[in-house]
Amino acid sequence: MNTKMFCFQCEQTACGKACTGAAGVCGKKADTAVLQDRLTGALIGLARASEGNESLLTETTHRLVIEALFATLTNVSFDNDTISALTRHVEEEKSRLIADCGGCASDCGHNEDYDMNRLWSADEDIRSLKSLILFGIRGMAAYAYHAAVLGYIDKEVNHFLYKALLAVGMDHWGMNELLPIVMETGEINLKCMALLDQANTETYGHPAPTEVSLTVEKGPFIVISGHDLFDLKKLLEQTEGKGINIYTHGEMLPAHAYPELKKYPHLKGNFGTAWQNQQKEFAELPAPILFTTNCLMPPKPSYADRVFTTEAVSYPELTHIGEDKDFSPVIEKALALGGYSEDKTFTGINGGTKVMTGFARNTVLSVADKVVEAVKSGAIKHFFLVGGCDGAKAGRNYYTEFVKQTPSDSIVLTLACGKYRFNDLDLGTIGGLPRIMDMGQCNDAYSAIQVAAALADTFGCGVNDLPLSMVLSWYEQKAVCILLTLLHLGIKNILLGPSLPAFISPNVLNYLAENYQIAPISTPEEDLKKLLG
Repeated sequence: MNTKMFCFQCEQTACGKACTGAAGVCGKKADTAVLQDRLTGALIGLARASEGNESLLTETTHRLVIEALFATLTNVSFDNDTISALTRHVEEEKSRLIADCGGCASDCGHNEDYDMNRLWSADEDIRSLKSLILFGIRGMAAYAYHAAVLGYIDKEVNHFLYKALLAVGMDHWGMNELLPIVMETGEINLKCMALLDQANTETYGHPAPTEVSLTVEKGPFIVISGHDLFDLKKLLEQTEGKGINIYTHGEMLPAHAYPELKKYPHLKGNFGTAWQNQQKEFAELPAPILFTTNCLMPPKPSYADRVFTTEAVSYPELTHIGEDKDFSPVIEKALALGGYSEDKTFTGINGGTKVMTGFARNTVLSVADKVVEAVKSGAIKHFFLVGGCDGAKAGRNYYTEFVKQTPSDSIVLTLACGKYRFNDLDLGTIGGLPRIMDMGQCNDAYSAIQVAAALADTFGCGVNDLPLSMVLSWYEQKAVCILLTLLHLGIKNILLGPSLPAFISPNVLNYLAENYQIAPISTPEEDLKKLLG
């Protein structure tokens, strides 16, 4: 197995260029990275085999492609056995599709997987465009996975994944062929986010504004992290009446706003902040932690026995909860550890002891008349969408300071785990509306888009003409597909930070700057001056 890797898909990649040594900044080892590349190459081979064999594709095939792409997302699977098993399943599915091609003399390439080293060593502009496609569909696959768990499937989303994988494997393609696929990735991701929004709201109801406590009550409890609401629902059902409280962590915070989840009285509050702080926050935690999706960091020995995984998440030697969703091991661990002997209040990074969530599209649009009137009267002069991924790299305090300095006549919309930088701030209200509105998880960018579109329609203008500024933070691949969606919609003047993606070449960056005016963040003072000017 190779002892070196090449990976630059996350914001914290080594030296802002690429992780190329024995392990990545995320903790992923080189042999694991190599296996993930092999899995990706096998997926491209499967996509090639699907050409002309579309009638043979099944829901099992689609689910396998989605799960395999999801497994290559940052901070999902660190387990070589799991990744190797997925690769075998992909190869088996490819063999099924091309079973009648074995004796064919045609050089059609249907039997070939793709060597990812060809991509990593390609011309930097081609590599950049293909990386946007590949990382974009990895993020999209996570959303498609969550929707599929709830029984919601979109054929167009499924089939686009094959098209995108084929594009990544086309060594002879140039910018003219690849750029339309980059933009289409954003277009299809919008459909995928709409699908997940439909799945969540039809299953759990529309989110409503909800105050969430940061106090952990005495007694046994379980912390659940990630994004998958289905896993939370199952956990709530299995712990009902057992004297065990449930606390969300990270991107699971917005779950408190869904009627079908908040009805459980033992869903008590939120523990901790964003994903990158888990090794410190979990060190002395007298409770088990269940990871349902990405955001897992390599657990330290001091608490590894208390970490459980499920779905696509995997890590060597951790207990994995399978498809039967029997959380008995997690429940037993919670009862054995016993929790805190008395109530314990934790605070956000700014000292707050509670946070608000639940300001999704249905809530905001239900008071659209108040918002419109506040804009017309001058009470609200500007909207800022400040959201995205959080991370450990220096410079992310920019987002805290930016929000603190926003004018009192402005509204701050936020989503994803980047909100932990400022969601415990009390910035007051405008016309009865809180100045900070948490719209939900990263996929709830769909809500923000719907709100922006509705406001633009009301005022008879384009989204770019609204008093709306987007200041985004990114870390992993779901942020990539959301950014591509915003570009597909023609949204301009986006500020992105804390650093620009290492996989964006100078020429591709110039293209984005010239056509969409996308730019890196600078300082809160300078950026506010520019945005409000």
